[in-house]
Amino acid sequence: MRPLTDTCPKPLLQVAGKALIQYHLEALSRAGITKVVINHAWLGEQIEEFVKSGSQFGLEVNYSAEQEALETGGGICNALPLLGTEPFLVINGDVWTTMDLAHFQLAKGKLAHLAMVDNPEQHLEGDFHLINDEVDCYGEPKLTFSGIGVYHPKLFDNCPIGPFSLPVLLREAMAKKQVSGEHFKGHWYDIGRPVRLTELEQKILSGDIS
Repeated sequence: MRPLTDTCPKPLLQVAGKALIQYHLEALSRAGITKVVINHAWLGEQIEEFVKSGSQFGLEVNYSAEQEALETGGGICNALPLLGTEPFLVINGDVWTTMDLAHFQLAKGKLAHLAMVDNPEQHLEGDFHLINDEVDCYGEPKLTFSGIGVYHPKLFDNCPIGPFSLPVLLREAMAKKQVSGEHFKGHWYDIGRPVRLTELEQKILSGDIS
């Protein structure tokens, strides 16, 4: 996302007059979630200044600051002391979606529940196979992991020290049939390039997405 992110962390990039992270916080509040933990590394102080306590969104927000970027898995492990002992919802800061988060729950006996989406142009090979609400690594066809999931803290019992990608642990859990999922067919965008940010903004402003 450079040069946009040279001076602005990705979650604060504006889409139709609103920061990406604001869309998430408003969606969490609508879903009845009240406690939020925000991971941050690059220019994270700007995120804290923008969100503050979270009270303007009806939320109680705490922060998990990373001295180095710990990636999707390491960042969650670093935040575990703030997350408690119950399953928790995670949303990547660089996606945008209209998904209703209120129904998103972890089934009994599972360690993870993932929102899967149709493969976007930039990731046509997909990530995981979804069949009968079960997610595995090897089947075909594959869908793309949205970056939105519910996890049990036990998924991270043996997590590596330092930076690592969340799929490392997810694949281990999939091998034990401990990962479920659902196919979300609504609006979802991975904001990984400036052109995608522009395309999304144009669709919102034109009324193609509401």
